[in-house]
Amino acid sequence: MTRPVIGIIGNFHVIGDDYRVQACGMININAVSRVVGGLPLVVPADPHVIDIPTLLDTCDGFVFTGGRPNVHPSYYGEEETEAHGTFDQCRDELVLEMLQVCVQRGQPILGICRGFQELNVAFGGTLDPEIRDLPGRMNHRMPPDGTIEEKFALRHEVNLTPGGVFANLWGRTSVMTNSLHGQGIRKPGPRILIEGWASDGTPEAILVRDAPGFALAVQWHPEWNAANDPVSRPLFEAFGDACRAWQCGERAATPAVKSA
Repeated sequence: MTRPVIGIIGNFHVIGDDYRVQACGMININAVSRVVGGLPLVVPADPHVIDIPTLLDTCDGFVFTGGRPNVHPSYYGEEETEAHGTFDQCRDELVLEMLQVCVQRGQPILGICRGFQELNVAFGGTLDPEIRDLPGRMNHRMPPDGTIEEKFALRHEVNLTPGGVFANLWGRTSVMTNSLHGQGIRKPGPRILIEGWASDGTPEAILVRDAPGFALAVQWHPEWNAANDPVSRPLFEAFGDACRAWQCGERAATPAVKSA
């Protein structure tokens, strides 16, 4: 069997003053190649160059990556404010439709950070623009200083629903994760089931209720040290199993149970 093709959603960047690129972090590419066992395909997050039906027929699964820009609040019925930060509305336009179609088809998806927030918005949820300003919440943003290892270091626990998909995946009800995000879920969409929370109540792990295929997302960045981290590796392996099932014409709605 050939390796499953995994689409990795890119992000818009400008190099220098005017050189426009679509980029994807190597840690995402390495996680897909080395842990998922897939062939990474970086997808430009621009609906003007992407034909969604052809893309979905080309790939066996998709990773919806993190990114500095935030989902535009108009997609969940709110006005733009300074607190909402910067935006990439080309990505919004592409991925919010893609997520809905993938879930309907049962095509495997894994959301990470911004991808976690996109999944919630795609299914009718809302976001808080700056969760560190909310009473009782910790600062979940990436540390401004330090090495890359220090910025991606484990920072807090995530408590999981006993007997849920994520708890079964890791064989435990609490895991340690990194934290590099400013926004978070305010209201989950009607089909979004939250199964993981930080100690301050911030949602950290979600799935799509009654999805016919693999449709999970986490607020942290499991792609960092994915080959060695006891939380990241089982998540990417389960996603890989679902992608290989899709490649063979099958669906894998629930990840295999693996101990961390």
